[in-house]
Formats: sequence, C-alpha cells, structure tokens
Amino acid sequence: MRSSVFRITSIVLALTAFIPAMAQKVPRPNIVFIIADDLGYGDVGFNGQQKIKTPNIDRLAAEGMRFNQFYAGTSVCAPSRSSLISGQHTGHTYIRGNKGVLPEGQEPIADSVVTVAEVLQKAGYKTGAFGKWGLGPTGSVGDPNKQGFDAFYGYNCQTLAHRYYPDHLWDNDQKVTLEANKNLLKNKQYAPDLIQQKALEFVDAQSKDQPFFLFLPYILPHAELLVPEDSILQYYQGKFPEKPYVGHDYGPNATNGGYTSQKYPHATFAAMVGRLDFYVGQVVARLKEKGLDQNTLIIFTSDNGPHVEGGADPDFFNSGGGFKGYKRDLYEGGIREPFVARWPAVIKAGSASTYVGAFWDILPTFSQLAGAQTPKSIDGISFSPTLTGKGKQSQHRYLYWEFHEQNGKQAVRQGNWKAIRLNAAAKPNGPVELYDLSKDPKETNNLATQYPDKARELGKLMNESHVPSALFPFGTAEK
Repeated sequence: MRSSVFRITSIVLALTAFIPAMAQKVPRPNIVFIIADDLGYGDVGFNGQQKIKTPNIDRLAAEGMRFNQFYAGTSVCAPSRSSLISGQHTGHTYIRGNKGVLPEGQEPIADSVVTVAEVLQKAGYKTGAFGKWGLGPTGSVGDPNKQGFDAFYGYNCQTLAHRYYPDHLWDNDQKVTLEANKNLLKNKQYAPDLIQQKALEFVDAQSKDQPFFLFLPYILPHAELLVPEDSILQYYQGKFPEKPYVGHDYGPNATNGGYTSQKYPHATFAAMVGRLDFYVGQVVARLKEKGLDQNTLIIFTSDNGPHVEGGADPDFFNSGGGFKGYKRDLYEGGIREPFVARWPAVIKAGSASTYVGAFWDILPTFSQLAGAQTPKSIDGISFSPTLTGKGKQSQHRYLYWEFHEQNGKQAVRQGNWKAIRLNAAAKPNGPVELYDLSKDPKETNNLATQYPDKARELGKLMNESHVPSALFPFGTAEK
C-alpha cells in the first residue's frame, strides 16, 4: 500500500512540476503592428463611419478588442512614430517634430534610443518594417536597419511619401529606382502596392519556429489624394458631391513634396481608405494561409488625426468621429485614434476596453509579451494584462503630449480631465484650457475659470513633463 501511495504521490509531484514548464513553453505571439497615416478616429466602420466601407478592419474589431481611449504619440508623423518606437512621450522622446535633412530624410533618431524593434530582435524575433520610416536617412544612425529591423522596404523620407508614384523607394540600404515613375513624369507604379507585396513576402518567409514582428506603417490615406483607377475607386465615383482640387501635378515641374490635382477628392479619399482596408484583409488572409493566425497579435491604429491637405475634407466624412480638431491639434480629434487588438488564441472576440493608453505603452507591452527585458527610461506601461486577462492592469497617473509647430502646444490628460496650452513657446507658463471629457468629449466648454486649482495643477504637470530639446525647441517650423 505504501508503495502505491508513494508512486501516486511521485506522479502528482512530477505533474505539478511539469505544468509550469508547459506554461513556459506556450509560444510567444507573433506581432503585427499596422499604423495608418492620418486616418481619423471616425474613418472606420467600427467607430461609426457611414460613407466608407471598412469590412476587414471592422472584422478585426469584431474578432478582437476595441480600445476607445487610445492616443497617438502626438499629432504629426515623425514625433508620433518616435514616441511609438521609444516608449517615451513627446516631452522626452528624441524626435519632437518633422525636421528634414539633406539629401533625403528626416533628423535621425539617436543610436542611444532603445527601440521596440531592438527589444524584440534581441529577444529572438525576426523583424521587418514596410512603409514609411521618417526617423533617419539610409546610412545614418536612424536607419531602420540600425534601429532593430532586419528588413525594411518603402519610403525612408516622409516628404517623398507625399507622392504615391515616387521615382524611388528603399530596399534596406539599396535605392530602388522606379523606372515607370522616373523623375515624377508619369504615374505607373503605385508605391503602396509595391510595399504591400514586400510585406506579404515577409509573412510568407516566416515559420512557427521563430516569432516575428511585422511593422506596417502604411502611408494611406495621407495626402496626396491619389489611387489606381480600379474597382475600389469605381465603387465610390459618383456617390458624393465633388469639388476638384488643383495641386502640383506629375510632370516636368513636379516636386517630391507636392500633392497632385484631383478631380474627385471625396471618391478618391474613400477609395484610399478602402485600399488600406483591402491591405489589412490581405495580411490576415496570408497569416491564416501560413497557419500563423491564431498566435499572432494584430494591432491596428493610426499615427494622428485626419489631415486637411491636398483637397481632403474630413468634415464631410466625419473623420474625427465627432471630436474637435485635426492633425496638428492636441484636441481629441488630433490625437485620439482608432485602436484594435486581435489575438484569436488569447483575446476574447467582441470585447472592449476603457484603458486609457498611448503610443508609449507599445514598447513595454510588446516587451512583456515577448518575455524580454523592458528598458528603464520610458514613460509607457504595459497593457498586456488587459490583452491577456491575466494580472492587474496598471493605470497612468496622467498622459502628456507636446507639439512643436504653430508656436508650440501642450496637453495633459489626468483621469477625465484634459488640459491644453497654446502658444507654449512664448508663454511656457501661460494659461490652459480645461475640459471634463466624461461630460464634454468634444471639448466645447472650457472650465479653467470654474476650476482654477485643477487648471494650475495640470499646467504644472505640463512644465514638469517637458524636458527641453536643443534640436526641437518649441515653435519650430516644419521643414
């Protein structure tokens, strides 16, 4: 009898030891991070868009978790991306504005910055970025290949990304001349399609033996308003009233940073969002074909609010989802983004979260999911507990943003309170606007005079959060 009891006890003890070991062997997720360019909170169906169809993006929301209070790094391209990859808000992150350098590209992010790609690469992930970079020229310390990406294909320079038919793209450090578009004389090779093909090839090359991080900083639907004349455009033509836009057309006098004329700006913008949605569907389908779908975390979001350049009309489409402001504003419409996370093996379909987060949370979240060591000098917190349903979710004491053009702007969100300071370059201790987002999400009723103590408190947080940057002083004009 004692022998039998001993045997059973030994088996139980062995199983007890084996269960944690099994748990440790659960595969780390593959990660696909999709970031649209200038897509507004209300430009997608799951946030109420009525005029444009986004079935694939809406399916991500239906099969995953929606975040209704997630924010970009700031309200313009390069610093928002810097915040994303560095885990730091724009009062601390290295790149604070859009600053061009010669001969092509933007101010390079410093080599000392530890990026989310470097964290995942060091943890054994295969890493690839396909789309728009804008954080350092090829060969500089900000080159994506020097910032943690094994593979890069697309636009290195975000100014060149204003053109959908550019004369070249970059394949890692190799310049790829697009002969059919040479010298911007013709528009034959649509760059987003070329980039999408490379991204799908990256997925095809992956296996279940090594996790991967696929970063997709698409340029759609950033101006210019231009899309191939295929079935998506044809679907929208004639559906909306149109006011032609006169811009800088392709031809002998074309410039890299211009926007072409567009006879059908409404239909074209809708088709661009539709094409973005089509790309998202292709990525999901390819993951399923490869048998990688169940253990892949897909996040879809946008880099800032909707733009008004190049003939775009965000008011017509309610692109801001009813929120005040556009790109370059720190009101909700400029920084609150559509945000969806889908991970079939883990995240409950059709779920929603009230977590209040921002781009600087991405690095610690992905680091925790990958079992990697999180850098210490960051502002983000992991929302992995929200995604996985395991552990207690930490909350931000407050969120902070700054914007360096238009005489400088600052914003703080603390709980339901939101404060905004304009003209921060000339008046660093100037007055703030104060809003209660729980009652006034459209930021129409400034409560600063009614709650002066709260206004002063949040103004003080702005001053504490802003670490001056010699490269990007407040009031810096875009270059």
